[in-house]
Amino acid sequence: MKRKRPGAWLALEDGTLFKGASFGAAGESVGEVVFNTAMCGYQEVLTDPSYHRQIVTMTYPQIGNYGINDTDRESERIQVAGFVVREVCRHPSNFTSSMSVEQYLRENGVVAVEGIDTRALTRHIRARGAMKAVVYSEEACTGDLVEKARSWQGFDGYDAVSRVTCGNAYRWDGRGVSTQLGRDADRPHVVAMDFGVKFNILRLLHVEGFDVTVVPANAPAETILSYKPDGLFLSNGPGDPAAVGYAVDTIRALRGKLPIFGICLGHQLLCLALGGASYKLKFGHRGANHPVKDLRSDRIEITSQNHGYCIDIDSLTGKGIEMTHLNLNDHTCEGVVSEKEMVMSVQYHPE
Repeated sequence: MKRKRPGAWLALEDGTLFKGASFGAAGESVGEVVFNTAMCGYQEVLTDPSYHRQIVTMTYPQIGNYGINDTDRESERIQVAGFVVREVCRHPSNFTSSMSVEQYLRENGVVAVEGIDTRALTRHIRARGAMKAVVYSEEACTGDLVEKARSWQGFDGYDAVSRVTCGNAYRWDGRGVSTQLGRDADRPHVVAMDFGVKFNILRLLHVEGFDVTVVPANAPAETILSYKPDGLFLSNGPGDPAAVGYAVDTIRALRGKLPIFGICLGHQLLCLALGGASYKLKFGHRGANHPVKDLRSDRIEITSQNHGYCIDIDSLTGKGIEMTHLNLNDHTCEGVVSEKEMVMSVQYHPE
């Protein structure tokens, strides 16, 4: 006899309720409900620190068919506040799979819902914008879910970076995290400011020939310079860039002292340090299929993205900053460069 699964709900701050079935942990979690348009990569999405406190809806109809493995995680733990899918695959088929998505979410205490009309939810978010929400399993204590969603502070002004950055500096030695700081004299040395960096970013920096030292987001300029780096890397990360003023101050203090390259949140923080301004997008860019035009080469890149805020390119007018990349869906800024300042950045995840 087939076991009946507990019910689960997604409650939005505008009063909309979606009912489905629970396939994760029992409980209740609040966050910002967003959608991701990627067809695969759900393990990377779940563990990407840029998704901190977000309830992620996957638009692809079935999630979990190749299971969970030991190598595709982007951090040490699941980062999302909740997970929403149309249908979950309970019996994955892949030689690398060590468990199902359902088991992974339950073991990590993440509330998840399946059976929701994710097309309707996505259209609702596109029309009304990303909003505060609660994901809930009926085995938990009940209450006014909509009011709980409304009472959450949201991302504006919320320093999400301090919740995901590393506690101490470490070295990425090509195999993983090493607490033994040092230098490889045969490689150019890069210091990476960790705003929620993905493991794959560090892997590929090492593959490209860099010796990488990772420092916390609140590391002062003097500490970074003490490592005598050849360049500074500003990582991806979650939330509102305007709430991370301490990092903006550090980047501003390092302008002109060494080459700087930023991605995602790092791109936004760099632009703020250059005198720009940020704003919140209606529903953000999240997925592995966003078209971006390189304005210098006229090439179109299909990019991986995850951000809810954007840089107002007009705010950088007259500051010697050139926009290099353009989002073809909504014509927002996707990259800048200043040869005089020795800086460049892109909004997407270039790896």
